[in-house]
Amino acid sequence: MKSIISSSSDSYVIEGGARLKGRVRISGSKNSSLPILFATLLTREPCSVEGVPELLDITNALSLLRHLGTESYRVSESVYLSSERLVSYEAPHEIVRKMRASILSMGPLLARFKRAVVSMPGGCSIGLRPVDQHVKLFEKAGADVSVRHGYIHLSAKSLKPVEFDFDIITVTGTENALLLLSAVEGRSILRNVAIEPEVLDLIEVLKKMGARIELSDRTLEIEGTPFLRGFHHKVIPDRIEAGTFMVASLMTDGDITLENVNLEHLASVCSKLSECGAGIEELPDGSVRVFRSSSEIYPTNVNTQEYPGFPTDMQAQFMSLLSVARGTSEITENIFENRFQHAAELTRMGANISIHGKTAVVRGVERLYGTEVFSTDLRASASLVLAGLIAEGTTVIRDIYHLDRGYERIDEKLRSLGASIQRLQGEGI
Repeated sequence: MKSIISSSSDSYVIEGGARLKGRVRISGSKNSSLPILFATLLTREPCSVEGVPELLDITNALSLLRHLGTESYRVSESVYLSSERLVSYEAPHEIVRKMRASILSMGPLLARFKRAVVSMPGGCSIGLRPVDQHVKLFEKAGADVSVRHGYIHLSAKSLKPVEFDFDIITVTGTENALLLLSAVEGRSILRNVAIEPEVLDLIEVLKKMGARIELSDRTLEIEGTPFLRGFHHKVIPDRIEAGTFMVASLMTDGDITLENVNLEHLASVCSKLSECGAGIEELPDGSVRVFRSSSEIYPTNVNTQEYPGFPTDMQAQFMSLLSVARGTSEITENIFENRFQHAAELTRMGANISIHGKTAVVRGVERLYGTEVFSTDLRASASLVLAGLIAEGTTVIRDIYHLDRGYERIDEKLRSLGASIQRLQGEGI
């Protein structure tokens, strides 16, 4: 299987000023693919997942699955998997530390083996993101849970259905609960669940596998079965990648048509883009055209919220956009407590941003200037690429392995639209 090779010393070099024009195909959703890949641990029958992007996070997930005993191979955008003969219930630190989504192996391994040993997760440095909700759910289902030497140990003589209220809305907590309880015989009820499109995509897969699941508002009723089937499924388009290219079109005064996009998943983003001066047109073939419909970019206020609110994963990109709006904007981050790290790097490029607790005040400037900046997390990296596209002169972005975790060949896609962006291996420039 082809793997993504990324060096922490790789860089992007961007010459700003190009207006982006043309068509670009949006990849399948990373955040949908990951839990669906882990769902294959629940069945001994073969599974296939279509539309899986070639990303570092996907490579790491498949590496973990192979460690557990899953056989897998890729053909184009499809991944074929068989977990008929699993050999381990331990997710080791050397893999888990690279990707927070590895925590989603806990539910399936506990269901399959009645045991699991999973390292505390890694990933982006954007906040604590505790796993206490996962642990509370597993304990209520009958598992004994302890943390020793950096590993979460779970064991159960038997597992039982639960009635459980999440204290906070958590996407991975909801997904782990779904993965476990779909394989537990009996009727479970979950309240205050996440309803992101990626969660709903996982539900569709679990239904195909034989679980009976109904969603009403933020309540899930799950009728599980230990005899789950194999499946074929095509993942939804990546709404965050689509939103990022939409912002790129508006920022560069471009005209981009996006293929493989679901506007229903982007309602809150499209609303804010329209406020900022974007024209968004759904074409007869299902593609979406995005262009600037005004002479300038207008300011707006953004509050991140759980879906269907404005996604936290688009906050950094909008900070880049609003840094060149004609006026003052405010961005309030309500999901993660440490997700303004990109503000300092944008300020190095000439942006006027001040942070007050969980709110960033962004005063638009006439232009940004190219310089050397450093990626701190996945979406922060995307914000710096966007800033580099419009900056005067040359922008060098270091530590771009973050982008390899979540954007499939973003440099190639941007070049196809007219951007001047090159990847340098190693120290390069």
